[in-house]
Amino acid sequence: MAQRLCAEIQAEYVRRYGSGDETELGTGDFDPPRGDFMVAYDEAGEPLGCGGWRGHGEDAEMKRVYVRENARRRGLARAIVAAVEASATEAGRARIILETGPEQPEAIAMYRAIGYEPVAPFGFYANEAGSLHLGKPLGGKVEANPEAAQAT
Repeated sequence: MAQRLCAEIQAEYVRRYGSGDETELGTGDFDPPRGDFMVAYDEAGEPLGCGGWRGHGEDAEMKRVYVRENARRRGLARAIVAAVEASATEAGRARIILETGPEQPEAIAMYRAIGYEPVAPFGFYANEAGSLHLGKPLGGKVEANPEAAQAT
């Protein structure tokens, strides 16, 4: 189901930007404890949206937040973002970051309304004109070496 929703978001990027998100995602990027990915379903079991995070240094990088068109304007995107933030906090991340673009004004407005502020550009689109990089502090506390903590 997550793959189907991610294919839909890529199609949305193509519609808005002319191409999909070219950020490299590795196998296991969203596997706990260094990431998480969730899908929101309605009462009938139909998937409505998704979102996740992956480790980006000591930060959590939010990726693939998406709500199907028939489920928009009901607060689901905010609920997905809150769930992603909670998961990253539980994993000990102190900050969450994301990248979005100018053709997603509704996403930009939502992120700003819930406390996201500009951060230093990062990742694949760091030098892309119009790319917006946002972040927000979380309640987690990153351990000195998360990989070592996981190995024990």
